[in-house]
Amino acid sequence: MTDIQVLRAADRVASPWKNGGGVTREVASSPSGAGEFDWRVSLADVASGGPFSFFEGVDRIITVVRGEGMALTVDGALTVVSERYRPFAFSGDAQTDCRLLGDPLVDFNVMTRRGAVSADVRFVTTSTALTGTTLCVVFEGTATVDGTALGPLDAALVTGDAALDLHGVAAVVTLS
Repeated sequence: MTDIQVLRAADRVASPWKNGGGVTREVASSPSGAGEFDWRVSLADVASGGPFSFFEGVDRIITVVRGEGMALTVDGALTVVSERYRPFAFSGDAQTDCRLLGDPLVDFNVMTRRGAVSADVRFVTTSTALTGTTLCVVFEGTATVDGTALGPLDAALVTGDAALDLHGVAAVVTLS
């Protein structure tokens, strides 16, 4: 049996960061709304550079979805994350600092509790099958998941098998 939970962009609440450098909007997490999550997916409006929050025992995958990108220094190693829809994985345990490459940006952030859950993040431009526990988020255009319409930044959390009919760009996050 397939379960589909539609998560509308208009229903997300912005939460300011402790360092004042931006706000985040949670798309979905498990357990839902818990401070200690197994996995969490969010969108962040990054207004300025600065240090990232420390998440012990958490793996992170970050993707620039709007803006020019950022230079991340992760435990002393510099990586430029500037190509839209290209995920970059790093440890939430790492000392991480961000410098924006231009104006404010929006990033897509997937965090998983190491040893409990792992995530595969890919961006698709064609229709695709969804299997297992999958979160899809529409970034450009429109989509349907088993006939349920999704607009820009809407998401669907699917448990089971479903068809994503896509006319644009979407993130597909497979959790296992």
